[in-house]
Amino acid sequence: MEPKSTDRSIKIAALLVATLANFLTPFMSSAINIALPSIGSQFATSAILLSWVPTSFLLAAAMFAVPFGRISDIYGMKRIFNYGMIIFTVASFLSAVAPSVESLIAFRILQGIGGAMVLVTGLAIITSVYPPQERGKAIGINIATVYIALSLGPVLGGIMTQYLGWRSLFYAMVPLGILIIALTYWKLTDEWAECKGEKFDIKGSIFYSVVLVMVMYGFSTLPNTTGIILLIAGIIGFIGFLMFELRLEYPVLNVKLFKNRSFAFSNLAALINYSATFAVTFLLSLYLLYIKALDPLSAGLILVAQPVMMAIFAPIAGRLSDKFVPQKLAAFGMALSTIGLSLFIFLDQTTSIAFITVGLLIIGIGFGFFSSPNTNAIMGSVERRFYGVASAMVSTMRLLGQTFSMGLALMVFAIFIGNVQITTAQYPALLSSIRTIFLICTILCFIGIFAALTRQKTRKSDI
Repeated sequence: MEPKSTDRSIKIAALLVATLANFLTPFMSSAINIALPSIGSQFATSAILLSWVPTSFLLAAAMFAVPFGRISDIYGMKRIFNYGMIIFTVASFLSAVAPSVESLIAFRILQGIGGAMVLVTGLAIITSVYPPQERGKAIGINIATVYIALSLGPVLGGIMTQYLGWRSLFYAMVPLGILIIALTYWKLTDEWAECKGEKFDIKGSIFYSVVLVMVMYGFSTLPNTTGIILLIAGIIGFIGFLMFELRLEYPVLNVKLFKNRSFAFSNLAALINYSATFAVTFLLSLYLLYIKALDPLSAGLILVAQPVMMAIFAPIAGRLSDKFVPQKLAAFGMALSTIGLSLFIFLDQTTSIAFITVGLLIIGIGFGFFSSPNTNAIMGSVERRFYGVASAMVSTMRLLGQTFSMGLALMVFAIFIGNVQITTAQYPALLSSIRTIFLICTILCFIGIFAALTRQKTRKSDI
């Protein structure tokens, strides 16, 4: 469905505020990991409780993405975006002054709710104001910001934590949040609410959020018995959720959208891609620090090669997806990522840094070519009234994929190494587990190519 003619100043303003907002969440997510040792030291907290500082944000964002996507379609995207930025900014300040780790986790949950509101509406606003022939370029710029933030997060986060303390990370979000709020009120004069007057599915939203958390948390704790039980219960619950939603006139997630094969397979491809590639940085950081005995700064400089390529090629691929079939570009990107992942199956103690860098560059270029066209395909396959929900599905597939990717890595580590501290004696098992995970990820990514090709052979259909 083609959007109405939109003034150029509105387009630029929409892209500006959505792109600035898109920087905050991934920057915070990557920077906070560097600050965890400092937070744990100050609050003298356990490793398990400390792990909830990043996890609480991730789960909150996943829980509220789809419900707020639907709410934005009903009550207005700009309104929900603004409220989300206000909540995110206030939560950032509260996190900066948190007196305990428990209060910090609570404020991070609040920050995750605000982040969900911003992420799902930012992409939907861009889709609403840009016509199909310009949309890919705008989406590419927006997505490139995520990779820039991921690149700068560990570097700037490390510098800020070392010289200004971990609280400075949260304080820095406050003026940026205020700037985005001011720009939104000043520059964005339109509102987008294609489902105004429709009812909001409260029961379905609660059902969805609970089931999603069960699946995400259950998978992240595999192969523990609790993780297995939660995962099975979550999958059964999700089937029940789909059956429940099919009976409603105004569901929080319109299940009929998945009859649109372009929408369904694009989301599947996104889930596969994030599941196959998100753990790459985590795995290679362990390899470089333990097996290659590099210092953290040297390892960080090597690992930054991947997000830099993502940031460079995402806008290029986005622009190309306005001229060529986006599914073909997404499949090409998935194929490149498969090649890059396959190189790391052969890691050993003697693997050169140049070899590792080449693999990271290939994965980065592949992901850049995949993400923008695939997102363009998802947003372009639904009617305007579903932009909020479609944008929320993009975010949900990313969060689910990231969780599955880390859950897979931790599960293989548990099988190969066990719950022990990594010492020199565990290095052979560590290397074997890393190679095994890369083998599984390569197979996943290869399957993703066929998901992309399946989408290419089907016709876009309106719901």
